[in-house]
Amino acid sequence: MKKILFGITGLTLGGAERVLVDIANKLCDKYDITIFTIYSGGDLEKQLSKNVKLKSLYNTSYSSLGKMQKKLVPLKVLLNKNGIYKKYIKDDYDVEIAFLEGPVTRLFSVKNKNTRKIAWVHNDISLVFGKGIKARVKKYFDKKIYSKYQTIVFVSKDNMRKFKEVYKDIRNKYLEPIKKEIIYNYIDKDEVIKKAEEDINVDYSNATLNFVTVARLVPQKAIDRLIKVHAKLVYSNCKHHFYVIGDGPEKHNLEKLIEENNVKETFHLLGKKENPYPYIKQANYFCLLSNFEGYGMVLEEAKILGKPIIITDTAAREAVEKYENSLILENDEDKIYEGLRSVIKTNKINDKDFENKPYDNSKIIENLIKLIGE
Repeated sequence: MKKILFGITGLTLGGAERVLVDIANKLCDKYDITIFTIYSGGDLEKQLSKNVKLKSLYNTSYSSLGKMQKKLVPLKVLLNKNGIYKKYIKDDYDVEIAFLEGPVTRLFSVKNKNTRKIAWVHNDISLVFGKGIKARVKKYFDKKIYSKYQTIVFVSKDNMRKFKEVYKDIRNKYLEPIKKEIIYNYIDKDEVIKKAEEDINVDYSNATLNFVTVARLVPQKAIDRLIKVHAKLVYSNCKHHFYVIGDGPEKHNLEKLIEENNVKETFHLLGKKENPYPYIKQANYFCLLSNFEGYGMVLEEAKILGKPIIITDTAAREAVEKYENSLILENDEDKIYEGLRSVIKTNKINDKDFENKPYDNSKIIENLIKLIGE
């Protein structure tokens, strides 16, 4: 049985994290799977199969660290990756898969002649680190880091294209092009359907349309822009409620913005939920109106539950290409306002008749097995 090591920052409530849990649980009967995390104590750890091993660099959660510690850990991993790898990881795995950009990808790049190295890219690499000097430094180092991998996997065509734009001539030490391929995010559809039926008190308004999004409260997800759009809609007498499931460093700023715009009664930050599916199922519309996206795994969950979907024009468009019950809005505050206003006024996405087709992602598992090898 092949020994596979996946690496990720932590198994917190996030899109890539949920995907990794579902992949590990699906493949653990075929492979000997271990997940290595930088931080332990993530909410999703308890959802892992008993056949999946788990080990961590730090036996503490990310949220329990101080502000300075949070900044220093990625630097420590970068500067001491050889020592950390030798002490905590090296165990003759057949394949090591760095499942998320950042510290784990830098750590897993350490040479091990017995191991095949695969890196996974979930985001728009041209935007994920920002635009300042810090971002340029990371891109400089990461070009060398990615050159240590035999294969780089992307969750969307757009992500691959942006990566190639940033790292135009990336090659391995033999000056050969690195293999690149696209594998869309996998999710266990039966588990989503089952959890959506759980008896959870979803306190939605019965008098208006209810919109829901699931997102970390970070600038990428543009919840601040959404609050402003929502406020303008409310003031235009477009009655609706907006619910945001998720937590993150922007929470305080967003709460302040909600108060400033006088929409506390209609814009709701619900915090993180281990089971967001009843909230998605019972909403009228699911939205993902981000500044940029990798693919948007929550869109797969919304598709499984047959929800009408509204997104901004990011790499997430690939997730709804063949999903007729969807609307793509220009990535601009005014266009988002106009698009949502039309939906609220008509209570429909478009004039098409559509039929939700059976959701089938079995081919993704076939692609994963082909990637890893029998």
